[in-house]
Amino acid sequence: NYMFLKCMNIIELDLSHFNTNNVTNMSGMLQKCVSLKNINLTNFQTKNVRDMSFMFHECESLTSLNLSHFNTENVINMDCMFDRCISLKSLDLSHLNATNVKSMICMFWGCKSLINLNLAKFRTKNINNMLKMFCGCNSLPKLDLSDFITDNVTNMQCMFMECYSLKEINLKSFNTSKVTIMADMFYRCKSLISLDLSNFTIENLKNMDGMFSECESLKNLNVSKFDSKNEISMNWIFSGVKNLQKKNVVTNR
Repeated sequence: NYMFLKCMNIIELDLSHFNTNNVTNMSGMLQKCVSLKNINLTNFQTKNVRDMSFMFHECESLTSLNLSHFNTENVINMDCMFDRCISLKSLDLSHLNATNVKSMICMFWGCKSLINLNLAKFRTKNINNMLKMFCGCNSLPKLDLSDFITDNVTNMQCMFMECYSLKEINLKSFNTSKVTIMADMFYRCKSLISLDLSNFTIENLKNMDGMFSECESLKNLNVSKFDSKNEISMNWIFSGVKNLQKKNVVTNR
């Protein structure tokens, strides 16, 4: 962990000869290698790795990353794994096994150039925290999370905050029965026109402040299962949602 932390002038790094069969911790391995443009990890064996948090955190010059050979079946922590990889344009993680991952806090936070993110088959049955997971992915036009399993998630605060370009998002597989906070979940998703949250339940929800705030293009919203006997904080929930009309909001009341 933190092996190359703050090696700020490294432009290219060839680690293809490394034998990592017994490595269990890669946390922060390349954190703040801000000039790194090319990295060869093709022979990395990651089957025993449990922690990949902050692994590429603030690798600001990386435009592409090939992790097709990574085995993540034993990883439990992916917090801030790609946080602030501001030049990264495309990332295919469809082959990764996220079954044992418990936390993905800020995993893609600030990946502002990302236009393609493939998370198909990225099953997340043990995850409990998605705080700011996609926050600041300003250029991402669509996101398919239909394979996500969120049965144990308690925190979705700021999950899609400031995803300015997001027009399509599939959340139909989401189970939100244990979620306690959704504050600012879609804050400033300025391009979203329609949002189907018909599968969302809020029986344990305590805070949804600003949940749809500044979603200025939002016209259609399905929240048909938004029914709770508990007191929920809803400050600024629809602030700045200027195109949403009552007839376009599907509720159960």
